[in-house]
Amino acid sequence: MCIPRSELHLAGSPFHGVIPGAQAYLLGQINLAITFDNRANFRSEVLTFEVVDFLGSYHAILGRPNYAKFMAIPNYTYLKLKMPGPNGVITVSSAFSHAFMCDREHYELATMVINSFKLP
Repeated sequence: MCIPRSELHLAGSPFHGVIPGAQAYLLGQINLAITFDNRANFRSEVLTFEVVDFLGSYHAILGRPNYAKFMAIPNYTYLKLKMPGPNGVITVSSAFSHAFMCDREHYELATMVINSFKLP
């Protein structure tokens, strides 16, 4: 995203279990305004993201605190995220083919990382 490190705020503890066999240290945190949907019906909130420097198949992960802030309900079976908007329900959707591609990329990345730890 080309955000300079000077924009990051100091952050706390490392992640455990994200990189097999290693800790991932935070570079910092950043607050970003996130908007869902379009001009006719939208929701915007400022979310705090933790920035790390390691290979991963995800660019951003929304967790339960962020879902709560948007009052959003994820449905993993149908790959939909629904939340209230000023003019009705906002639905964010994805395609199963895209989800499969992301899962495949994540599997290949995890395999590469695990294999790199097995080398003498």
